Amino acid sequence: MGYSVGQVAGFAGVTVRTLHHYDEIGLLVPGGRTHAGHRRYTDADLDRLQQILFYRELGFPLDEVAVLLDDPDADPGAHLRRQHALLTARIERLQRMAAAVEHAMEARTMGINLTPEERFEVFGDKDPEQYREEARARWGDTEAYAESQRRAATYTKEDWKRIQAEVDDWQERYAALVAAGARPADEAAMDLAEEHRRHVGTYYFDVPYETHRCFAQMYVSDERFKAYYDAIHPGLAAHLHDAILANADRHAS
Repeated sequence: MGYSVGQVAGFAGVTVRTLHHYDEIGLLVPGGRTHAGHRRYTDADLDRLQQILFYRELGFPLDEVAVLLDDPDADPGAHLRRQHALLTARIERLQRMAAAVEHAMEARTMGINLTPEERFEVFGDKDPEQYREEARARWGDTEAYAESQRRAATYTKEDWKRIQAEVDDWQERYAALVAAGARPADEAAMDLAEEHRRHVGTYYFDVPYETHRCFAQMYVSDERFKAYYDAIHPGLAAHLHDAILANADRHAS
């Protein structure tokens, strides 16, 4: 006797009204009827319904679905191959969309939207957002702050790891230079000061020499910055201050 319309609706996850509509437009006409005129669906009808729902899920309008299913040259294998190709294309598009959403999530706020585990992996015990609110309060209305926000919003975890690796390498070389007794006005020290300026300019915002001079003053007048640099090597904060000023003077002349 086949399956009733209610049974098929339950199998397929569609409404009885939908099945009635498909029957009315000739898209899915049940293979049988009871003596009372009730619809009865065969296994072949269920196969056709499955094909209909596949194409509907892929966005095909009903009239196009009818043309595809009633193509006399298309066998069941051809439908499956077409659907596989369409689904593969859909998956690829969704994967690209998912990647874009992931990137947007990383780009939110300052682009350092990392999990605690990722923060530790990238920055160790240093919190990159420790002074974020203070920075916003002090410089939030400046173009430099806005530019740093725009650039940082594009960085992924791998970008932050690369940036941090450059910072670590610079710190090691500067500490070795101070330990070796180099003077701030020595060419090697000024070159490292210039590298410091360019690093900020590359990844955050442009740093003219006068702005770099302001950085230098902050590194010795703000105890937090002084402690940060002196922890790399004793006296490094004052040394860097003098090297930045010497480098600025060198380029000014």
